[in-house]
Amino acid sequence: MLAVVQRVADAHVEVDGRITGAIGRGLLVLVCAERGDRRAEADKLLGKILKLRIFSDDAGKMNRSVQDVQGGLLIVSQFTLAADTTGGNRPSFTNAAAPDEGRSLYEHFVTEARKAHTQVGTGEFAAEMQVHLVNDGPVTIPMRVAPAT
Repeated sequence: MLAVVQRVADAHVEVDGRITGAIGRGLLVLVCAERGDRRAEADKLLGKILKLRIFSDDAGKMNRSVQDVQGGLLIVSQFTLAADTTGGNRPSFTNAAAPDEGRSLYEHFVTEARKAHTQVGTGEFAAEMQVHLVNDGPVTIPMRVAPAT
């Protein structure tokens, strides 16, 4: 599974003019399931994100997690993270999980996030979304959890 994690001061997602999820300080998590991913990869990625120390401590060092600072998570599905751009100017998305698999893993990821964290907002799977954010830092971290072999 892939994710791009952005530390934000504020973020929200709109679908058809309505806000589907919003947070203040926290993490915007763009997440993508790839072919061959399973729930184990989703769980591992979520665990890493929740423990990722990218918030400042009292000394100004990135030493606190989103859980430590009681920040929000805004989780947005984004299959385009699986883009392969090696073969020309038009990206291929064949590495992305099939829509049914992607939806299942995204929904699992969100369900587990809500069990583990108090403030979780979401986008809408397969919807045309507008993501609004105030990037804090900016701090943007790409993450990948490969399927176990």
